[in-house]
Amino acid sequence: MFDRRMPKSYARIPDVLPLPPLIEVQIKSFQWLLEEGLRELFDEISPIVSFNGNLELHFPGFNEQLNREFGLGYRFGEPKWTEEECLERDLTYAAPLFVKVMLYNRELDQPMVQEIFMGDFPLMTKNGTFIINGTERVVVSQLIRSPGAYFDAEEDRATGRLLCQAKLIPNRGAWMEFETRKSDYITLRFNRKRTFPVTILLRALAAVDDGTDDNILKEGTDEELLELFAAVDNMPDHPFIESTMRQEPTWHLKDGHTVAEEALLEFFRRLRPGDPPTLDNARDYLVSQLFDPRRYDLGKVGRYKLNQRLGLDIPLERRTITKLDLVKLVEHMIRINNGVEEPDDIDHLGNRRVKTVGELIQQRLRVGFRRMERVIKEHMSIRDPSQVT
Repeated sequence: MFDRRMPKSYARIPDVLPLPPLIEVQIKSFQWLLEEGLRELFDEISPIVSFNGNLELHFPGFNEQLNREFGLGYRFGEPKWTEEECLERDLTYAAPLFVKVMLYNRELDQPMVQEIFMGDFPLMTKNGTFIINGTERVVVSQLIRSPGAYFDAEEDRATGRLLCQAKLIPNRGAWMEFETRKSDYITLRFNRKRTFPVTILLRALAAVDDGTDDNILKEGTDEELLELFAAVDNMPDHPFIESTMRQEPTWHLKDGHTVAEEALLEFFRRLRPGDPPTLDNARDYLVSQLFDPRRYDLGKVGRYKLNQRLGLDIPLERRTITKLDLVKLVEHMIRINNGVEEPDDIDHLGNRRVKTVGELIQQRLRVGFRRMERVIKEHMSIRDPSQVT
């Protein structure tokens, strides 16, 4: 008997290749989240240290030695309900998440290891969907601009010259927007706040450590900056670095400060006008904004794109910005201003990437983990360290 449900092909050309698994991207991305994405989040907040420094809560991050010594890790239990039961009874298909953490008490010099329940974690079905309150839902991938450096140029109507604009976009952290003005000086808008000459930041970088061995900025003096960009800023009619330095305030070196330290204080005054401008505050602020992996993250994609665009060879594991990145970015802007290099095509699909379900969920989890970190710190401060368990 003929089965009406059997598919029948009316194509003249038979199928050469079988249909590929179209949901494989979703499934692999979610598997990455379970195996690596969660570990990245634990590593970002670990350890959580109390305000007085007496208590430390360690999570299973990428410190393999600590993980082995105390048996830190995380695991998923069995789902309480099957997929079919969740659909029938309007339930959420999820599994319990257990995390083994270590609480270290510095006063007692005593580590305590315990497995804690962190909640029910929604699981992906074999069809690439999630079952939330009995309804199947799909997390749609997003086409976003890749992290990295992007260079655009606008024509000056008076002179016909191209004036470069650049954006340094991280995966997480402060945006930096650079712009060339008609008077041949380059400005920086930091984290969408104040705008100031870019040489203030370049000088200030000489007063901090970016965590690399390549200390390209050491003193932050006029001579050092002019020599650093001499190879590219070589048009006598348009000296960009020299013009930018003319826009700076007059440096009054007092209390034994260097030019770099005065620039660091000026950078801090412009971005945090309500806070007392001390060297320690300014240094901590700049380091936290650019060189702290918890606050600034280019991501592996961003680091790769930045290396590719600026001709660098920095390891992909180095996901924060470096002094060399910023110097090369300004050099590239000057080349575009001088007509040596071409700006980017902003609409080119090569400058975009697909953000899949694993990264999207990790992004939302990161907000919750940060909130959890603050709550844990507050609880640590109000509890007696000798009675904390």
